[in-house]
Amino acid sequence: MADKPSRALVLYAAGHAALLTPPTGSAAAGSHLDAFASRASCGFLTLRSPPASPPTTGAEENSSTILELAQLLDVYDHLYPGKNAETGLEVAQVDPQELVVPKLSERFMGLRAAMVTNCPRISSFAANLGFHVFQTNDFAAQSGSSSVTKEAGVINRAFGLLGFSDGNVQEASEFDLVFMHVAMENTSSKLGKLGMKADLNRLEKLVGTIMEAAPIGSAIASRIHVSLILSYGSASGNKDEFSISTSSAETDSDLNLLRPRQSCTMKAGHALEDVRLHHPILLAQWQEGVTRVDLVKEFSFEEFMKVRSVYSTCCSAYCTHSADAWWEPCHAC
Repeated sequence: MADKPSRALVLYAAGHAALLTPPTGSAAAGSHLDAFASRASCGFLTLRSPPASPPTTGAEENSSTILELAQLLDVYDHLYPGKNAETGLEVAQVDPQELVVPKLSERFMGLRAAMVTNCPRISSFAANLGFHVFQTNDFAAQSGSSSVTKEAGVINRAFGLLGFSDGNVQEASEFDLVFMHVAMENTSSKLGKLGMKADLNRLEKLVGTIMEAAPIGSAIASRIHVSLILSYGSASGNKDEFSISTSSAETDSDLNLLRPRQSCTMKAGHALEDVRLHHPILLAQWQEGVTRVDLVKEFSFEEFMKVRSVYSTCCSAYCTHSADAWWEPCHAC
C-alpha cells in the first residue's frame, strides 16, 4: 500500500474508443491496453449533452473535446449555466476561452498541473484553468534522448516532470499531475482503416511505455496513479449503441416511479436531465496497492459491461474522486 503522496499521469485519448470496436480477437492488437485494463480499476464516465447549438469556433472534434475536458475537470456547469434563477430564461454558453473559474491550484490545495497537447484551443482552455501547457512535439524533443521513439520520449518526459527517473522516485517533483491529450492524428476520411490503425498503435505504444517504466513491484508503481481515458468523441451515431442504461423497456409503467436513479445521472444529490446513457467514456485507473483490480480481460465497452464490479459515474465526478488518490493532502473545495 502506498504510504506517501501519489503523483498522477492521465492519458486522455479523445475519440479513440471508437477504434476499439468491434473487439479484436487478435492477441497482438490491443495487447498493452488489455494488459493495463487487467490490472486496473475500470468503469464508465457518463457525459452530459449540451443544448443543441453549433460550435462557435473550431472544428467539431475540438469542440467535443473541450466539452469532455470541461466535464472531466468539473467546470461544465460554468460553460452552460442553464437557466437564470430570476428570469427562468436559458443563459447563453460561455466561451471556453473566457471562462472565469478558480484555478486548479485553488480548487485542489496547491495542485501543480501540466497539460500536454498540440491543439491550440485546448492549450488556451487548459491555461485558463491553471495548467502549465506544453506542446506535444516540443515535449518529446525535451526528453533528452534522440535514440528513443516519439512515444517513449513523451512518456519519459512526463515521468521526469513527476519526479520519476531511471526507476527511482525523487523526493521532489515539478508537477503533481501531468494530463496528456492524445488527439486523433489520422481520420478515416484521409487514410481509412490504415490511418485508424496508426492512431490506435500510437496509443498502444504510449500505454506500453508506461507499463514498462512502472513495472509491478517497482518503487514507481506504488507512487504513480495512472488514468487511461478513452472517449467516443461527438457520438452522433445510434443512441442504442454502447448503451449503459439499466431502464426497463416498460417506460410507461407506474412502477418506474419507484426505480432509483442511476448514480451516473446524479450530481451533488441532484438529478441531471441532460446525461446521455450511451457512448460513455471508458476509464481504467491503476496504482499498485491503491486501486482495486476488476480482472477484466480486455479494454473494451463489451468487456466492461460484462464485469459486474465495473462502475458508472458522472464524468464531472472524475477529478474530485481521483484527487483523493492522487496525493494525501488533496481535498476538493
